[in-house]
Amino acid sequence: MTDIESYRNRLRKNAKHWGKWARRQGISCYRLYDRDIPEFALAVDRYEDQIHLQEYERRSQSSDAEQQAWWEAVIDATAEVLELPRDSIHGKTRRRQQGESQYEATGESGREYIVEEQGRRFRVNLDAYVDTGLFLDHRNTRHMVAERAQGKRFLNLFAYTGSFTVYAATAGARDSVTVDMSNTYQDWSRRNFKLNGLDLQRHQLVRADVFMWIREALEQGEEFDLIVLDPPTFSQSKKMHGVLDIQRDHPWLIHQCMKLLTPQGVLFFSTNFRKFKLEPSLHDWYVLEEISSQTVPEDFRDKKIHRCWHVVHK
Repeated sequence: MTDIESYRNRLRKNAKHWGKWARRQGISCYRLYDRDIPEFALAVDRYEDQIHLQEYERRSQSSDAEQQAWWEAVIDATAEVLELPRDSIHGKTRRRQQGESQYEATGESGREYIVEEQGRRFRVNLDAYVDTGLFLDHRNTRHMVAERAQGKRFLNLFAYTGSFTVYAATAGARDSVTVDMSNTYQDWSRRNFKLNGLDLQRHQLVRADVFMWIREALEQGEEFDLIVLDPPTFSQSKKMHGVLDIQRDHPWLIHQCMKLLTPQGVLFFSTNFRKFKLEPSLHDWYVLEEISSQTVPEDFRDKKIHRCWHVVHK
């Protein structure tokens, strides 16, 4: 079994460093450990007084019993170093997704916690799904959206739990449309909207296949000043007509979003597909600036956790 002491020491060092950084930034949800030591392929995220601990799948020669003992030791060390009760450590193994979206259920129920980020409040669930309801790696991107939202009409596609809309709306967006095909996540967005006092008449939630919704919106002459397009890498659902493959489909999605965008508007396009290659011909049509170095936060050691582009009309 790998010596747990190296993990314990690194986590203690990180917790001191990132804790000070977070207090200066006024942040209470952030990454503490990001696969710093190869033998401990873990991500440790603090959501205020709760810890989301993910083990990334690894090749192991250990027996099931040895692996379980190692995992229990990791949880104990995490609780001890961070001086938190053991039941505040929410552990899960993160496997490579095969043919499903990133929002897969774990089979656990879990309880919701309310956390705050830059004056906004969000509901997170650290047990029930692979992801928590709030992607910490897009904290900076959310701030950029808020900076541009005053008086604007905002569109959030593949919206997940609506955090980009919460930022835009609380920063003064005139109105918004938030589109996702999952009832579960649209209901989660609704609860986030209510938590932040958003007017559900002005900030509309639409459960729809994004591809179909875009076609209908273009037929109806819809226009938006600010759009966020953050699709999963791959998605297959009975509710969808076809399969989403971000590498194949991103040129169509960007072209259609730009048709919906006002002449002076801004599109933020993001993907977490590590092998992603942007279609070069898009540069012939639009001004695309990759801003990943600005959108990936300092507390993420993994600078390839997502890529993001700022897109405007020529």
